[in-house]
Amino acid sequence: MQPRNMSMSGAVDLAAVKAAAEAKEKAEAARAQAARDGVPVPTAGALVIDVDEAGFQQDVLQRSTEVPVVIDFWAEWCQPCKQLGPLLERLAQEYAGRFVLAKIDVDANQMLFQQFGVQSIPAVFAVVGGQAIPLFQGAAPEAQIRQVLDELIKVAEQQFGIVGQPAAGDAAVAGGDAEGAEEVPEEPVGPYDSALAAAGDALDRGDLGGAVQAYRNVLSDDPGNVEATLGLAQAELLRRVEGLDPAAVRKEAADDPADVEAQIRVADLDLVGGHVEDAFGRLVDTVARTAGEDRQAARVRLLELFEVVGGDDPRVVAGRQALARVLF
Repeated sequence: MQPRNMSMSGAVDLAAVKAAAEAKEKAEAARAQAARDGVPVPTAGALVIDVDEAGFQQDVLQRSTEVPVVIDFWAEWCQPCKQLGPLLERLAQEYAGRFVLAKIDVDANQMLFQQFGVQSIPAVFAVVGGQAIPLFQGAAPEAQIRQVLDELIKVAEQQFGIVGQPAAGDAAVAGGDAEGAEEVPEEPVGPYDSALAAAGDALDRGDLGGAVQAYRNVLSDDPGNVEATLGLAQAELLRRVEGLDPAAVRKEAADDPADVEAQIRVADLDLVGGHVEDAFGRLVDTVARTAGEDRQAARVRLLELFEVVGGDDPRVVAGRQALARVLF
């Protein structure tokens, strides 16, 4: 069987990601910092999981808000599946946490088979931010599969800021000593502690320009520094709303819903005021009804606000899912 749909261009407007370099850099920084902070990472077993209908919500939909999930629909009687399955499993190990492979036996999970509209197997889909993307159908050459996976990972990072976690080195891949797989290299004692303390002091006393510059200085040397990344996001947000007249800004946005910059300014004000869902909802709605540079501006600002709140916050998880629904 020949592969089909070997491009994601029909699922995502890839032209829109060209201006998203900032989001990509932040995604890379988050991945690097997660490794340094000892965030739990997938073991070899966790990179390839068997999924059924009962566990689909948690194992695929919820997981897809943190890492792209690639789904392999297969069956025991399917000969091409026996060629494709081991290849996908090997690539899941090689990509070391950039995506998770979920294997679904269609004979045992007919409802999922029907919900995805699978016509024949093997069939491979991805789920990002709760949204399904058809990747390809049938056995495919390894080079083409790698292309699709690379594009999937790029879109997940640049469009949604969703990244996987790097697996814990050879011990995880080889399934070696369990204790060794959990060990995290000890991080050197904070070389940037004094710079970060100075940035925090500047933020506390309202010197937003000084705080922004101080955080940027740290990030220029250590792009993965999570404290500087979060501090910079907060300082830049506060600097953007400094001097704004909230009543005037809100009136401007209400009078002209098509004014994207006005909607962005109100979202900033909402977040500073603690109205997190309102801020996210306004920008998701703006992304939904715009295109081109306006849509890109609203999307990038939404990713920045996600960063201010924190990726583990359930409101951010819900916001990422909402963003995914309007982008696909």
